[in-house]
Amino acid sequence: TYQKPECEDSFRPDITLLINGIPLVFIEVKKPNNAQGMRAEFNRMITRQQNKTFRKFINITQLMIFSNNMEYEDDDLENLFGAFYATATYSKPFFNHFREEDEKYLKENPAAGILAPTDAGFNAAEDFILKDNNCPEVKGQPFYEKDKSPLTPTNRILTSLCSRKRLMFLLQYGLAYVERTDKNGIRHLEKHIMRYPQMFAAKAIHRKIEDAGINSVEQVKGIIWHTQGSGKTALAYFAVKLLKDYYANLHKPVRFFFIVDRLDLMTQAKNEFIARGLKADIVNSKEEFKRNISKVSASKNGEDTITVVNIQKFSEESVAAPNDYDIDVQRVYFMDEAHRSYSPTGSFLANLFNSDKKAVLIALTGTPLLNAKTQDFTGGKKTLHFNSKDIFGGYIHRYWYNSSIKDGYTVRLIREAIETAYKTKLRTVLDELEAVKGSIQKKDLFAHKKYVQPLVEYIAGDFLKSKITLGDDTIGAMIVADSSEQAKSIYEELQNYTAVTKALILHDVDDKDTREQARDDFKAGKIDFLVVYNMLLTGFDAPRLKKMYLGRVVKDHSLLQTLTRVNRPYKNFHYGYIVDFADIRKEFDKANQEYYNELKEELGDEFQNYSRLFLDADEIAARLTEIQDILFNYDTADIEAFAESISVLDKQELNSIKKALEDYKVLYNVARLQGFDEITGKIDINEVKSLVSEVERTIFNKNFSRTIIDQTDSQTLLNTALDEIKFTFFKIGEEELTIADKWQETAEKTRKAFLRNLDPKDPEYITLFEELKRVMAKKNIEELTAEDMKKSISELEELKKKIDRKNQKDMTLCGKYNGDPKFMRIHKRLKETPPPIIPSDTMMQQILLSIKEHTDNLLLSNSDVIRNEAYFDAQLGQFVIPELQSHKVTFNIQQARQMISFISREYMDEIVGM
Repeated sequence: TYQKPECEDSFRPDITLLINGIPLVFIEVKKPNNAQGMRAEFNRMITRQQNKTFRKFINITQLMIFSNNMEYEDDDLENLFGAFYATATYSKPFFNHFREEDEKYLKENPAAGILAPTDAGFNAAEDFILKDNNCPEVKGQPFYEKDKSPLTPTNRILTSLCSRKRLMFLLQYGLAYVERTDKNGIRHLEKHIMRYPQMFAAKAIHRKIEDAGINSVEQVKGIIWHTQGSGKTALAYFAVKLLKDYYANLHKPVRFFFIVDRLDLMTQAKNEFIARGLKADIVNSKEEFKRNISKVSASKNGEDTITVVNIQKFSEESVAAPNDYDIDVQRVYFMDEAHRSYSPTGSFLANLFNSDKKAVLIALTGTPLLNAKTQDFTGGKKTLHFNSKDIFGGYIHRYWYNSSIKDGYTVRLIREAIETAYKTKLRTVLDELEAVKGSIQKKDLFAHKKYVQPLVEYIAGDFLKSKITLGDDTIGAMIVADSSEQAKSIYEELQNYTAVTKALILHDVDDKDTREQARDDFKAGKIDFLVVYNMLLTGFDAPRLKKMYLGRVVKDHSLLQTLTRVNRPYKNFHYGYIVDFADIRKEFDKANQEYYNELKEELGDEFQNYSRLFLDADEIAARLTEIQDILFNYDTADIEAFAESISVLDKQELNSIKKALEDYKVLYNVARLQGFDEITGKIDINEVKSLVSEVERTIFNKNFSRTIIDQTDSQTLLNTALDEIKFTFFKIGEEELTIADKWQETAEKTRKAFLRNLDPKDPEYITLFEELKRVMAKKNIEELTAEDMKKSISELEELKKKIDRKNQKDMTLCGKYNGDPKFMRIHKRLKETPPPIIPSDTMMQQILLSIKEHTDNLLLSNSDVIRNEAYFDAQLGQFVIPELQSHKVTFNIQQARQMISFISREYMDEIVGM
């Protein structure tokens, strides 16, 4: 279909949804297996958002959808395939997956909830849309009927997000402006949109309350089991917006409480709510809470407010008493990290439950307690463990870390066992200390300087090496000490390493403000190491935290909480890394087995789709062996021999080698630490980047240089050439590198200008395209000299001016036919054929518009007519000849047949091109 070409300061989406005339949603659609997949479209969108002209559009757009109509691939870390959504934002947007959880919704709301094929008026609406888009010929075609299915990836996401109810829900409750501070201390706003698990969880909470009924005399309880890093605080914010309106419609005042069990989490939660524009009150004492809980409203000004309170502030006296006007206030408690400090044998939980017998209690957790009631007499102290469901009721909504990994909200973890030499060294030091000290306590041994010194030597060296190996010097690390004493010793020893910055976070070291400043500095990238014991092991989110040095075994559910501090997405990292000094395998297997058992009960037949949090040694070994097999037939030690051997490969084989090399870069450090010497020894890691560059240049040359010389199909050529290509120029001097960048930028702009052309058979276009081939006909683009590039830049700029003028003329003519490029081309072909059958442009437009109207109506009423070319031509003759006669055009039968042929070919080509 015709679209107005993009100029450099404009943007026209494939599809725009207008609500009351306002363009609130746009959709970008690509063909399956398009070049660079959806990643190319994401990158273009990020670039467009830096354009000041386009920012005007961003201010209006609320929802952006991107799809190439392919199913997601679980190992597609680059988001190449599938359908994604985001909200417009000045910062880098996050492109979310969407997985519909309500299968009935897709069946009950086909075609994005507008009209179903069985609805009255559907055919008329379909015909109008096809005709308006100048493509009535596709009606009835097999590919069109297949793509009309409501279950295709594109149609699924359109139904899920753009049906009236869903879109209204997202616009009303699913958007948040979040205030953030960058590393330079500058505050800015980010615009966030609900992740799909947050949306379904919020709707599930609403449904749970609604099902209980407004007059329920019992507490409504339930668990939101969402994995760490899935945004539970943000979920509480979205739920507050939704439930506030729900109770307002019932004419019932509502108060919201966010309950934590640690002071640092109270501050963190408060800051997160305030950053989203929600007023957050802090309760500082039991006496203050006794007064607070009985209030009808938390805010005097009617602002949306949530009260953040530590569970220790609940006392036997903190009971919601009737107010002076006996107003029935609904209280909603969100209990953060509900797997901790909520023991039914303690007074705090009892006080919470008794504070309001009709409250709604929503337990938020990434690691619910799953083990049955047991007794533990370790150390002579009796401890009871309870199943979370026994305390808080069943699961309202679940979202596990396997799904979170697939959706890109978290990354998998890799456990790195420390090298044997250092393990032996540390063991020897411990033996010496025990021999000297006798009955010294274990924690004192681990905190002794003689033990800490080699420990820190290893950690500091490994971290600095990791920055190089992982290719990023902005990553941060956390050292989880065996004890508070060891944490202090580690921090003291780290002072000897000036190449790294560090901070000690202990409850009895420094004051609260100092600790908060250290946490903020770490998030901003100003600190390399955080040394901790118990603090920051839960609820601490810092995406740059990519390595954890684990010095002790953390027990039960707390282990997963701790490990997942390093599972947040960050740049292009595929994994988070746990350096295991304590050998957590046994404890992790125990904790993981409990989750396996629970998931098996919850998932049933779907259990086989569950994947583990860790990328284990067997998987690493299998992938490295696979990479080794792929690279076996190539001389990776000799870059010239490697280049020669891959030059004869096709694009699919080259992409396979490129992916193998990139995976090798990611897994190399892991393989070395795991001891896969037989694999890592095959390739020098320092050569891998050179090999990747060579593969990229070979792919480029195949896509561009050879195609420039040999291809005759200009659209195929221009769709492959220069599309997101990364050039490597081996030049000396900053000026020449600038010229290389300028050349690439000019070539890309020229390519886009040629792609915008609507008539590649036009003789003038063919002449310009031949000139483009001459300018670009170099075997290796990177071998251009600076003078070559200057000359080429000048030639490309002149070509761009000429093709822009050509495109503008075609676009104007296309507008004469209601934006239908088919008839613009027919008009030109008729004028180019001597002698012209219709000498007047105005008369030709009148005749062709009438023929277009008759032909489009014919195809919409009988889609099979175009399947038989001879019959279709005969039908066209019934339109063409009378029109020529009515306008008193002199013609012979050969000229009429030629005109019919031009029209028929354009309609046929349109179907082939779909």
